[in-house]
Amino acid sequence: MENSSPIQVDAPEYSQEWYAILKGILGEAGCRQLGIYALPDDFVLSVVIPVFNERNTLPDLLDKVREVPIRKEIVLIDDCSTDGTTELLKEYGERDWNDPLNTISVHFHDVNKGKGAAITTGFSKTTGDAVIIQDADLEYDPSEIPRLLQPIIDGRADVVFGSRFLGDQPHRVLYFWHYVGNRFLTMLSNCFTNLNLTDMETCYKVFSKDVIHKLWPMLQQQRFGIEPEMTAKVAKMGCRVFEMSCSYNGRTYEQGKKIGVRDGFKALYCIVRYGLF
Repeated sequence: MENSSPIQVDAPEYSQEWYAILKGILGEAGCRQLGIYALPDDFVLSVVIPVFNERNTLPDLLDKVREVPIRKEIVLIDDCSTDGTTELLKEYGERDWNDPLNTISVHFHDVNKGKGAAITTGFSKTTGDAVIIQDADLEYDPSEIPRLLQPIIDGRADVVFGSRFLGDQPHRVLYFWHYVGNRFLTMLSNCFTNLNLTDMETCYKVFSKDVIHKLWPMLQQQRFGIEPEMTAKVAKMGCRVFEMSCSYNGRTYEQGKKIGVRDGFKALYCIVRYGLF
């Protein structure tokens, strides 16, 4: 029996032509199950990347983001790094990338403000049709971005959370008490928001353009408290929130992990604060 040849599709990925060819081969149901869909011709995804002391991982991460076959504006925010990241980002800002799928802008904080402040700065610079947050530490895989984007493109969702705990994607086994803390904070957040999320603290959050324009001017938290703050505020806005699984390659503290016990208590405070008021 001869081996069958792989399907060859001579069209840009996620284009109308690409989708029509694959739909003819796989059918509409097959495409839906495989995350195959078409983007509008003029669609642009904004990728907000907060950066603090990620000199070792940022080059690989940026390559992986650029490889995602969607037209993107990549917004990098340096939160006053001290390990050479700032100099690298200045070079990125001056480089002629000559890249038809990606535009890159770089922004700098004069003092270290925190991840939340960097995310808010990034949101304020976006112009795309949807916005996703991407950490610079390679814990989250950019190749999964198109799958997370699909519910917004289909018109079913306003916000999509990428969950590390839904169970059908691989994730590195690390700290038990971090897992317990994450699940406790998510459960408490759900009590106040009446959502049934499994991973409120996830990095991967995707927002439609309309939601991000209303959300970012309201954000106040400058550190990791921004995660429960964003969750509470999209719930109060009545957004249609979806959750999809994502893989997770967690770092150890020796590898540069930054979140700690103090951030957990701050998240607890923010859940109560933004849930009640």
